[in-house]
Amino acid sequence: MRRLAILLAVAACLHAQSPAPAAGREADELATRMLQLLESTAVAMPGLIEASAPVKQSAQATYSTLQRTPRSPAVIWRFISQMKAYVALADSMPRPEQFPPTAEQQFAELREDVQRMQQYFETVLRGEQQDEQQKEADPNDLRHYAAVNSALGAPGTMPRVVFLGDETTEVWRLNEYFTGRDFVNRGIAGQTTQQMLGRFRQDVLALKPKVVVILAGSADVAAGIDAKQTEDNLATMSDLAKAAGMKTILASVLPVNSYHADQDPKFDMTRTHPPANIAAINRWMEGYCANPAAGCSYLNYHPVVVDTSGMMQTGFSDDGLVPNSKALRAMSPLVLDAVGRALTGLSDAAPDTKKRRLLPGLTK
Repeated sequence: MRRLAILLAVAACLHAQSPAPAAGREADELATRMLQLLESTAVAMPGLIEASAPVKQSAQATYSTLQRTPRSPAVIWRFISQMKAYVALADSMPRPEQFPPTAEQQFAELREDVQRMQQYFETVLRGEQQDEQQKEADPNDLRHYAAVNSALGAPGTMPRVVFLGDETTEVWRLNEYFTGRDFVNRGIAGQTTQQMLGRFRQDVLALKPKVVVILAGSADVAAGIDAKQTEDNLATMSDLAKAAGMKTILASVLPVNSYHADQDPKFDMTRTHPPANIAAINRWMEGYCANPAAGCSYLNYHPVVVDTSGMMQTGFSDDGLVPNSKALRAMSPLVLDAVGRALTGLSDAAPDTKKRRLLPGLTK
């Protein structure tokens, strides 16, 4: 018993010295621990399990939401309030004469964890305020590529191609997948077509490419933006490129899946990115580019990334949304073919061997 008491005392000391969680992962671990303490402390007091059942149920539901939106101030505050309600309820109930020291220690830890979560909430809230101020000052994140654009210089003898998009484009290391080419990455994770349109002049037109490949619309679907607005934004970018003498390739919005949702509810991508909405935008793009007057071509990635259920292949994404290196390797020949047609003026017919010889440099 003496040794256990010493260990508990040391653990309490170390816990008290630990800082407030500074990252989402630490906060997630803290929230998980708080739920564990709710379970373990309830059994130490007669009647507390039954009395706290509604609070426990609400806290567990909020925790699930917190998994999907770890930096939502409203969700964090709700979780804190529910844990405070549990502590207040426990304090209002009579304790048995022989109250276990371990339970006393766990209640103390829970109170400290509530304070740590409160500090995390305040940190997130300050960050949200700073983010909002930054978004108000630069809603399209023009600063993201401002410096590298200035250092890029004019195109050389190799025709330049700009890839504009969201996280799928941003994670695509173009210099590794397409060697010996002037392929410029201008993807920003989470951006909508409206934000891309807002930086189109700086991040595309000013770089003077021959071709722009636009992979956009996923964030629009997730944000519930009206499909007509997404279509108008894509059409406007295509028109701007055409007026500048550039070719536009509109790439299909990639499919998603929910195959990893059993690991974490936040990976339920078919809920946040309804496949029907994705399909509607892709049908519009295909029809829009079929009109020669539009001056664009449609690049459909789906044949190489979907499974028999029409979802993103399970091995092609680690979260059900963003394609991994395996998927990007499968997509690379398609984009090379599309860029080759745009640069050489070939038709949208099936690619031939001559065109493939014009486009070396695909990493195996």
